[in-house]
Amino acid sequence: MAAQIHAALRDAIRDGRLAGGARLPSWRDLATHLGVSRGTVREAYERLIDEQLVIGMGAAGTRVAERIAMAPAAERGGEAPPLPELYHDFETTPLSFQMGVPAQDAFPYTLWSRIMARAARTAAAAPVGYPDPRGHPDLRREIAAYLAIARGVRCTPAQVLITAGFSGALGLIIRTLRLEDATAWLEDPGFPLTRTALRLARMRVAAVPVDTDGIDVAEGVRRAPQAALAVVTPGQQAPLGVTLSLDRRLALLDWAGRTDAWIVEDDYLSELQLKGRAAPALASLDRDGRVLHVGTFSKTISPALRLGFLVVPPALTTVFGEAAACLAPAPATVVQRAVTEFMAEGHYFRHLRRMKRLYATRQEAVLAGMRAAADANGRGAVRAEAAGSLSVRVTLPDGTKDTDVALHALPFGLAPVPLSPWYAPWDADEPRPRGLLLGTTNLYERRLASDCARLIELADRHG
Repeated sequence: MAAQIHAALRDAIRDGRLAGGARLPSWRDLATHLGVSRGTVREAYERLIDEQLVIGMGAAGTRVAERIAMAPAAERGGEAPPLPELYHDFETTPLSFQMGVPAQDAFPYTLWSRIMARAARTAAAAPVGYPDPRGHPDLRREIAAYLAIARGVRCTPAQVLITAGFSGALGLIIRTLRLEDATAWLEDPGFPLTRTALRLARMRVAAVPVDTDGIDVAEGVRRAPQAALAVVTPGQQAPLGVTLSLDRRLALLDWAGRTDAWIVEDDYLSELQLKGRAAPALASLDRDGRVLHVGTFSKTISPALRLGFLVVPPALTTVFGEAAACLAPAPATVVQRAVTEFMAEGHYFRHLRRMKRLYATRQEAVLAGMRAAADANGRGAVRAEAAGSLSVRVTLPDGTKDTDVALHALPFGLAPVPLSPWYAPWDADEPRPRGLLLGTTNLYERRLASDCARLIELADRHG
């Protein structure tokens, strides 16, 4: 037994599964876990110490030697993140022009740290029991109140479910409504992650074009009249930034009512409208119970929370509650309690107000920087325009490979997003529109001019 324990730990250390500095369990704890005597574990540890694979540190325990540890095998092989065409890295400081993340430098860290600490203490002292799988009742009440004020949605806390972001809500919807193998409308262009998610759920995706009024409902009816689902971004279409017109909203609701279809409203930017007042949510017009409203705190607080919410029609509260309990319960209550306090104390609305001013200034700075860089380079065909509240869309000349531009920008600390993957696959003879999407939330103002010039240079090189 000692030889087996020694061999298992030795192999784990040598191939990097046990990293340098990792603390091994005590003799007593490991012996109890394995059902052997402490002497057996001690013998195995002493052999590892003799081989200089681990270091005995007395009261500090036994730790893996730093100089022996190797990188995990997956890292040595250059492990790629999932969906590399969308994500270049995880859990890193945001790069310039990176989309989908709020301003790193403007987040109220001190306040949030205090709130998280209080939430952790409260959760630790709470009764030991299973939390509500639909989400903490206080947070659901705060969200229902927020939606009534900011988005015009009339709902009760019973209709609100807390989810693991938009992805968690979409998965819960597809499973609960049993939409596998059905057809879904998706805006074209539209969020590539949503397209991939629908296909992973075995749904057929019908790409419906978007114009200045939003999704073309009449064209959707022509292409897929019996679709069971439509996923739309009516507030600020992603990635073009247009708002779905009232006529199109009514037509979409009419189609869903006539065909018993469902509409997923991806309200990813909530009320983050930089100019004027944000249009009310599509769910505020729903009278037939066909709209499932999905919101998230990823763009307003932090994507690290992995926290979103789903508002379902009253008739579906029971079935969705049961599905959440069995398949997708709400995330950790500590984060939920912290967001509850952040909203209840008025910090959330104040934070949004500050971010609107900041993002408006930064968006104008990026627009000016890109236009000046294009003029200086003589690339008049490069055009920059606002695309919603948190990004700028750069139109590139025909023939420019936007995916190559984005890839070669990364070594310079720039993370523009290529536009072409947002479009559904086209015929080879008719290539997809090319362009770049520049996030405007995280900028390094002192080097903004050089960053814009670098993008123009890369566009010129890969044109």
